[in-house]
Amino acid sequence: MNPDQYAGATPQRASLTSFLVLVLALSLYRVGVIVHLGLDPYVDEAYYWGWAQALGWGYYSKPPMIAALIAGSIQLFGDHLLAIKAPSLLLYPATAVLIRQLGCTLFDNRVGFWSGLAFLTMPLTATLGLFVSTDAPLLFFWALGMLLLWRALQQGTLTQWVGIGVVCGLGLMSKYTMLAFVGSAFLVLLADAGGRRQLARPGPWIAAVVAVAILAPNLAWNWQHDFPTIRHTAEITRIGVGGRGWDPDEFVEFVGAQFLSFGPLLMAGLLWACFRPQPGWAEPRFRFLLLFALPLLVIVSLQALTGRANGNWSAPVYVSASVLVIAFLAHRARWKLAIFAVAFNATLGVVVYHWPDLVQLAGKTLNGRNDPYKRARGWNALVEQVRPQLTAHPDAVLVGDDRELLAQLIYGLRPSRYARWQADPHIVDHYGLTVPLSTTSGDPVLFVSIRPDIGDAGARFDSVEKIADVDVAVYQNFHRKVSIWLLKGFKGY
Repeated sequence: MNPDQYAGATPQRASLTSFLVLVLALSLYRVGVIVHLGLDPYVDEAYYWGWAQALGWGYYSKPPMIAALIAGSIQLFGDHLLAIKAPSLLLYPATAVLIRQLGCTLFDNRVGFWSGLAFLTMPLTATLGLFVSTDAPLLFFWALGMLLLWRALQQGTLTQWVGIGVVCGLGLMSKYTMLAFVGSAFLVLLADAGGRRQLARPGPWIAAVVAVAILAPNLAWNWQHDFPTIRHTAEITRIGVGGRGWDPDEFVEFVGAQFLSFGPLLMAGLLWACFRPQPGWAEPRFRFLLLFALPLLVIVSLQALTGRANGNWSAPVYVSASVLVIAFLAHRARWKLAIFAVAFNATLGVVVYHWPDLVQLAGKTLNGRNDPYKRARGWNALVEQVRPQLTAHPDAVLVGDDRELLAQLIYGLRPSRYARWQADPHIVDHYGLTVPLSTTSGDPVLFVSIRPDIGDAGARFDSVEKIADVDVAVYQNFHRKVSIWLLKGFKGY
């Protein structure tokens, strides 16, 4: 196959400099959007911020990478919302640079340029780029791993394989989904004659040992805490849970989420590339990309069909797919379609970013039904209405019975002592694992609940007094409400 065919009719090649300028401009634009939207911390951002205050080798639902990144970002930039979001604001553009390099390495500069831009502007990245999440480091290490693996297939030095092991280990410390990378890498080696020869050498196995060694502290932490992260992963994916069956509605919802995540035109291009015989599986570069896209997409689709799958669980698919679709369209001389698909996604991103402005320009009022950012609104106002009660009872332990509420209260109030109401022995979050309310302190409890009544919790105390109801009207049809109780004499669960 002649690489020149990917250059299209124009002889000019997109330079790294021009790509970096675009990446920087888009990154600064996203920072401006965050400031303009005036968002409060999203629930997971407040939750992960709490993790970053007590660094460890593991947390209830995730490995430790996200907490370490946020802690480092706060040290560099200060303790504020943009610093919490900085890992995502930096890592998604860095991933786009890696994808551009992957496209350049496999094909040429033009494919690389548009592949990186396709990733950076796809709706999934546009949305996740506004919030910090574990997907940011996962996709970065996934892209870096693909680039290193392709080079190892060509040369296969021990240093390259050690590097791949380090990247896989760091990816696993970001999110266990990186296991799918390991599976795809193994398939790539099996499908390539040179790869099969390398499997008979120590390189790939040393890489596996290095990856496990990096993950080992997290595995040890799980062992010490009765494997909460693994249990949580099994619960949300329903692995080992009885009653699994066919769920077509869940599958349709998941498929729809994929079209929204990658963009409808790029997703159509991905399906086209997967089902056309040429260049297909016979061409090593396309086979490499397909093996890093299809297996995970199929696995998560089956997960959706038989139970549950969140739309972002397939996010790593689009690292490979960004290059695959652009290269496939270039192979078929459909550059205009490729550029239009990327431009269409970029336009969708602008619409989503400025949706509140567009609603108001249309003469309508934002409300709980038409504001996609409502889950990141109203928390600061709620915290400020709770603050006087905590100030009035400085000896009280702040206690909550809801993860989202407790995370926001801890982030906003910075209490010296807090605890999770954990009457149910089944733990569902990191607070229940690490700071369940116990009878040892004997101090009064400032109990904040999303429920209007205290329920069964009241019977566990000698004294129960409702001291406030808080109602924050974010919109006329969307309120944040909590009740606040002063409880004394905790008798145990």
